Amino acid sequence: MTAHVLLVEDDPPVREALSQTLELAGMAVTPAGSFVVAKDHISRTFDGVVLSDIRMPGKDGMELLGFAQKTDPDLPVILLTGEGDIPMAVKALGRGAFDFLEKPCPTEQLVATVERALEARRIALADRRLKAEIQTGDAASRLLFGHSLLAESLRDQCRQIARVPGSVLVEGPPGSGISKVAEVLHLLSSRVSGPFVKLRAAGLEADRLKQALVSTETGSLFLNEVVSLPKDAQYTLLDALDQSNAHRVIAGTTENALAAVEAGKLNADLYYRLEELHVRIPALRDRPEDIPVLFRHYVAQAAEQSGVEPRPIPPGLLASLMTQDWPGNARALMNVAMRFALGLSPDEGGEMGLAERMAQIEASLLIDALTRHKGNATLTAQALKLPRKTFYDKLAKYGIRAEDYRV
Repeated sequence: MTAHVLLVEDDPPVREALSQTLELAGMAVTPAGSFVVAKDHISRTFDGVVLSDIRMPGKDGMELLGFAQKTDPDLPVILLTGEGDIPMAVKALGRGAFDFLEKPCPTEQLVATVERALEARRIALADRRLKAEIQTGDAASRLLFGHSLLAESLRDQCRQIARVPGSVLVEGPPGSGISKVAEVLHLLSSRVSGPFVKLRAAGLEADRLKQALVSTETGSLFLNEVVSLPKDAQYTLLDALDQSNAHRVIAGTTENALAAVEAGKLNADLYYRLEELHVRIPALRDRPEDIPVLFRHYVAQAAEQSGVEPRPIPPGLLASLMTQDWPGNARALMNVAMRFALGLSPDEGGEMGLAERMAQIEASLLIDALTRHKGNATLTAQALKLPRKTFYDKLAKYGIRAEDYRV
């Protein structure tokens, strides 16, 4: 996202000075001298933020704030105030302003506040795109969640592999959603109109496997925990794959398939036949930035299924969840979300280690300080004796928003 700022200031020298300051900080500035000029740049697709003087001839900054809020409530508006405008600025915060700055404003404070607003805008637009993709996008967007590079890479792998004929090996840790990835591969393939059959490989008899292969000739057959497939069924599957390209077998395993070959559990020829196309699902601990996205989705899903109103999620809980290892991966996180949605104790996985406890304490101290200073980020950072950048980095780490604590 471009660091784009719509600067609204009726005083030309002040407008020029602010423009230069922001441009030196690497931001693209669109200057405007009035409400009339500024409003034409404000839309739901505007990918930047608004920095406006609160007092201007004609329609002032308060009216610009109202226009921006009506156009897009997620568009951050920062107001510049004079010495006597503080009560008006506080009133503006209650009406949805992102923050206000007193003139003259130190360069460091100005840049830090605008950067924080830009980050809030980036997150809001990313969430909006994700919701749109879930509603209208392909199966990978609708069923595989996350903002991280690992999550995006997984979706891209599924899209590419689904288009290629052949068998697929899907590996991932327990609870990571192997069957979900298999379903996505089927839905994105040219076989989507055919059947999608799921079978447990453990104890699967050769005759039952033959029947399943025949019934899915126009669709996809998912074999869960393929390493547990009996030896005679392994040979049956290998023969079927060698003799015909009509079958699309998606084999899932939470074990290391190659290690299973070396241990004599999985036929080597079958392994290399299945491994022509390979998807590896990342563990949740390797993409902690996806945990807030997944948790919010699971809570909303659980609330809908249970017929209850979704509960607000405390930032401290998200911070705690992000510090855990999650050996049960998405499945374990889903269970915590279900308990939370029902008003039960989250029980995030037993006794916490030192790192988890320290993270909870740090998040609690940040929240307590923000509460005492009514969400004023500058005063809170000063009270905690933290540099502004360090302070904002910690807020981002724990998913805490200073504006949530303003009165």
